[in-house]
Amino acid sequence: MSKNYNDVSGLLLLDKPLNITSFKVTHRIKKILNVEKTGHCGTLDPLATGLLLILVGKATKLQYKFMKEDKVYVSSFLLGVVTDTGDLGGKIIFKKNISSINFENVKKAIRLFKGEIFQIPPMYSALKNKGIKLYELARQGIEIERSPRKVVIKNFDLLSYGGNVARVRIECSTGTYIRSLARNLGDVLGCGATVKTLRREKIGVFNIKDALKFEYAEDVEAVKSRFINYEKLLEWLKNQ
Repeated sequence: MSKNYNDVSGLLLLDKPLNITSFKVTHRIKKILNVEKTGHCGTLDPLATGLLLILVGKATKLQYKFMKEDKVYVSSFLLGVVTDTGDLGGKIIFKKNISSINFENVKKAIRLFKGEIFQIPPMYSALKNKGIKLYELARQGIEIERSPRKVVIKNFDLLSYGGNVARVRIECSTGTYIRSLARNLGDVLGCGATVKTLRREKIGVFNIKDALKFEYAEDVEAVKSRFINYEKLLEWLKNQ
């Protein structure tokens, strides 16, 4: 017997919390709305927070249209530390004293990354090689060659620096890996770096300030209050 799903389609802006995968958040919305299909537009790692676009029902077919949108992140980079994952969830593989590095050093290094750059995707990523996600290979101690990918860093601003932590704001094209950016910045500074915190604030025109907090996602009415229905979504896309 087939399940009686609700006929709901559209887009939900959600604020993903720490220590949960994008897949689990999306699956939770699927259960709450009792719909057959859901999908998200751009994975956030478990240790990242912020804006997640969740497509529901017929709107899942529009995923490719949202995946190409630019993103805005606010992140803190811990200088003098390198981990195998590129964030604090990994094993420390390198440490260095950075007492000689100051705000101006970091600001100058950041300028090198504005515009078109090439990145090598990290092994701890959801990219696939012959159907296997890279992070699954990395967990087995396997590293494979990855081709550099061109991305665009439209803005890269140093908001503050202190206690070995550089807080930055990044506006970038789709496909940009902030963990790779942190590590590359650390290489330029000669000290290494890893992502301490990461929060996505924007995807295209969609802003985190309009997103539903995940803790309120159990309330169907709260979910619906932040829901952009399918017809409005099509109209919005038509005008882009």
